[in-house]
Amino acid sequence: MGEPMRRTHFRLSPSQKERLSQAQERCREAAGSVHASAFVNVGDTILVDYENGFLRGHGTQLVDGQLLATVCGVVERVNKLVSVRPLRARYNPETGDVVVGRITEVAPKRWKVDVNSRQDAQLMLSAVNLPGGIQRRRTATDELNMRDLFTENDLISAEVQTLHQDGSLHLHTRSLKYGKLENGHLVKVAPYLIKRLKQHFHQLKQYGVQLILGCNGYVWISAVPPSSSEMEIDQKPADSESRQPGAGTSEGQNVEITRDLRVRICRIANAVRVLGACGFMIHPDSIVDTYEASLSWGIEPRQMISGEFHVRVVEREAEQRSKKG
Repeated sequence: MGEPMRRTHFRLSPSQKERLSQAQERCREAAGSVHASAFVNVGDTILVDYENGFLRGHGTQLVDGQLLATVCGVVERVNKLVSVRPLRARYNPETGDVVVGRITEVAPKRWKVDVNSRQDAQLMLSAVNLPGGIQRRRTATDELNMRDLFTENDLISAEVQTLHQDGSLHLHTRSLKYGKLENGHLVKVAPYLIKRLKQHFHQLKQYGVQLILGCNGYVWISAVPPSSSEMEIDQKPADSESRQPGAGTSEGQNVEITRDLRVRICRIANAVRVLGACGFMIHPDSIVDTYEASLSWGIEPRQMISGEFHVRVVEREAEQRSKKG
């Protein structure tokens, strides 16, 4: 179901634009918002301690004794290192990140995977579980049968295993919660909006839906397999008898998806799109809040990507932040 959207655009009337601008201003002024000095545009001066010294990082340049930003983004400080993280940039991977990717090429002993990074990731044949969970050395026969595991355009969930100085990265799918993804909906958002959590696999059992919030900005939404439990498969041995249909296993994913379940999946997908378009952090709580708001307002799934719903979500967030203050 569905391809990743490049970006969600809303058609706004003049009155809606005015309401949106006012709501965004209230969000910025509300307590709990990031201080305005944390955001910079190209050419803005970044405040630093010149007496004690500083280190110039990415996205900055020293001009006439002043540190200026060369990109639009958020100022980050680590000890004396000052850098600017661009708001709209490719995914910057870290070891241990959970990602959702698409197979782009089957190469000798490896797959190339699009993970929304500067270059395709590598998934080695030795870094995947063989059918049946057999633990042995990979042979020439396994290499010939690689397309039986993953082929071009397949969607997979994986974990970043290693990073290299040239920017390349290697993935692995050795855990049973990783693997091929089927019968779901893929939504693409800006990677910086995905909140880093201890767990990126979430089951919204009240809706019968499960989420994979990829750190690379790819969000996978699908039905909860009938016999699955909350990531218990991760601790089970990798054999055929103990394999349960989980988030990343194709076995058992061909379950019947009713019309009501499709509507819930589409509603959650549109909630993710709206949050991404608004620039709000995406995590299970914010997704559920937006989902419930659409129900309480009597909004149909197709109406969630309208300008009016977009404005109301921002106004609702501004009101909540004002109450916290």
